[in-house]
Amino acid sequence: MADPISEVTKLLKRLPVEAQAIMTILNAGMVGPERADRLYAMYKVLDRYGPMGAAISAAAIRNGDRTAIVDERGSVTYNEMDRRSNALANAFRARGAGHGVGVGVLCRNHRGMFDASFGAMKAGARVLYLNTDFAAPQAKEVCAREGVQMLVYDEEFADVVGPVDTPRGRFVAWSDGDPGEPTLESLIATGNPAAPPKPAGPGSAIILTSGTTGTPKGANRGQPRSLSTVAAILSKIPFRAREVTYMAPPVYHAWGLGVSTLTLGLGSTLVMRRRFDPEATLIALAEHRATALTVVPVLLNRILALDPDRIAEFDLSALRIIASSGSQLGAAIATRAMDAFGDVVYNLYGSTEVAWATIATPEDLRAAPASAGRPPLGTTVRILDDQGRSLPQGETGRIFVGSGMEFGGYTGGGTKEVIDGLMSTGDVGHFDADGRLFVDGRDDEMIVSGGENVFPREVEELLGAHDAVLEAAAVGVEDDTFGQRLRVFVVIRDGHQLGAAEVKDYVKANLARYKVPRDVVFLEQLPRNPSGKVLKRELARMEAGE
Repeated sequence: MADPISEVTKLLKRLPVEAQAIMTILNAGMVGPERADRLYAMYKVLDRYGPMGAAISAAAIRNGDRTAIVDERGSVTYNEMDRRSNALANAFRARGAGHGVGVGVLCRNHRGMFDASFGAMKAGARVLYLNTDFAAPQAKEVCAREGVQMLVYDEEFADVVGPVDTPRGRFVAWSDGDPGEPTLESLIATGNPAAPPKPAGPGSAIILTSGTTGTPKGANRGQPRSLSTVAAILSKIPFRAREVTYMAPPVYHAWGLGVSTLTLGLGSTLVMRRRFDPEATLIALAEHRATALTVVPVLLNRILALDPDRIAEFDLSALRIIASSGSQLGAAIATRAMDAFGDVVYNLYGSTEVAWATIATPEDLRAAPASAGRPPLGTTVRILDDQGRSLPQGETGRIFVGSGMEFGGYTGGGTKEVIDGLMSTGDVGHFDADGRLFVDGRDDEMIVSGGENVFPREVEELLGAHDAVLEAAAVGVEDDTFGQRLRVFVVIRDGHQLGAAEVKDYVKANLARYKVPRDVVFLEQLPRNPSGKVLKRELARMEAGE
């Protein structure tokens, strides 16, 4: 049983943070002066479905007929999204998909992804977001492991989900013709659009880890426990109410889902396409006068690869924010993006497990392009040694984070290491003299070559700044003489030439001798997952000749 005095002490300590969070939310326009009946209505839906399930209903009370989502089929308003999710929730409940039942969602970026999410949440279900890069055996394994009983998917993934057992039904969310299967739209058309009853418990989300070093794990994401969990991002990235955000990365990823939910909570318009195209993105930004572009670094790099004269043809004067996360941004990409679009780039560092840790603002990225920025409101970040002791500024150690949005453990059991209430990110890094965090690499990627510690990320950052290099990755491989050696994989920019000797000489001229790669492999592209993270396990197989 919790100690009442301890709980009161914790509350008093958090009061200043909560007060600052309220001011941040007010300044962003997420909440404001409202009629008493609207405030009561929002309270009722929050009490009924919890913050995650009630998000679209509360937004509809405030924003009504304002456009919520624009996709390739047109636009849909907040009121329409609320009614559509009500109809789905009632239809799901009628098929037994109520509290705690697993509902798998395998969709690209379109309204159906949100219809299914909010509908399942209102029914109290557990929503599992599946990776669009899955093969059939992996989809079957993950769905069985996570207890999926109902499935919502795009028709293009019919073969992928074919082996998945779905006793409570499966429904097509997007089809370019007659899918020959029940559709989400048919459920919406025949479902009751009235607010469904309060479920036995609130819905929850299961976000899969990226799986860049192994099988993706399910990460339980619970309900927000503090106002600062909403205000943290707003305290660093100036999203504002009733604007327009273009969503480029996949929504099933933690970054895409988080910003999409925040956008809808602000009453802004969310614009998206099912597949990313750099030129189509610029067209949409100009057409919709978008104020924010959400990306992962590889997508931003693809936009920057366009002809500068072509980029200049688009009127992007409304664009105030390019928000990046999901993988390493890289100093070179950050600088090139700001040179092309202005000082509007923000970089969030975090993970599926800890949510966010730090956010770099344009000022941070101009001063220190490789930095991950500083902790936002209500977030604590510490650098600890192997014994769990705090390290002084400038020393490299393990990164631990407390944000109030840490995950509740892996669905298959286990969790990340926790010390003094802070959770490990699995990375190592250090703070500079100005309090900016630098991520030096994964704690399991450091190699020891000839007795010297080498973090691949430092070499990757350096090569990324070379005029002839589009992107680079480094891994450690076994070496009979030195124990381990560094092998780099390089993608050359179009119109440039580069040899292995030049790569080694470039590293030797800028870094210590023991950081010079012994092997250089040139590729047409790096293997990545749909959220843009480099699949180093595939590079490891590649270097092994598999």
